Amino acid sequence: MDIVTLIVIAVAIALDPLPLVPFILVLTSKRGVRKGAAFLFGWFLSLAVIVSATILLAGDQPPAHGSAPAWVSLAVKLVIGLVLLYIGLRKRKAMAGPPKPKEPPKWQSGIDDMSMWFAMALAPITQPWGLIAAGVTAVIGLGAATAGSIAVLIVFVVLATSSYLVLELGAAFRPERAQHIANGIRTWIQSHTDQAIVLGSIGIGLFLVASSAYQLLT
Repeated sequence: MDIVTLIVIAVAIALDPLPLVPFILVLTSKRGVRKGAAFLFGWFLSLAVIVSATILLAGDQPPAHGSAPAWVSLAVKLVIGLVLLYIGLRKRKAMAGPPKPKEPPKWQSGIDDMSMWFAMALAPITQPWGLIAAGVTAVIGLGAATAGSIAVLIVFVVLATSSYLVLELGAAFRPERAQHIANGIRTWIQSHTDQAIVLGSIGIGLFLVASSAYQLLT
């Protein structure tokens, strides 16, 4: 179950529209390929540090079934699922009213002059920390004693970064086509962000609540 949870969360992270837009803006700016690579490095580094720290804190073996750490891990995952459900339902309710004007963040105005260091720091700032926290609970449940577990964790990090890798490689080798695709994705996301947040939050929230409740009851 923890392996399935990790894979589902990794896919959700890769497709989350909120961090994708900043990355696309970075990638399509002046010297975007280099700044996109810096963003990717920051993204990889953040995930790697979190996973490594979790493994060190959790130890070599997953918590025993029915033990206090196992209950805490499942309870945290359940709470994260409930919070995501709340966010999705609240956003759905807000969509019924008139849309509120959104001002772009200040950093976007100087994106062409953005340094590599800022691009690298932007990655962990924009990462979906709620989903990452849910991933941490699954990492704790998985343990890290076997080569298979380590392979799953590597797949998790790579899969969570897959959409960014594809866009970066496309910008490096086929820049014109990649920019056209990136701009199309950005336009779609900006037109459907609220719908994506509602579907993603409710979908992942229900999955986490259901899987946590099942494990708690069994």
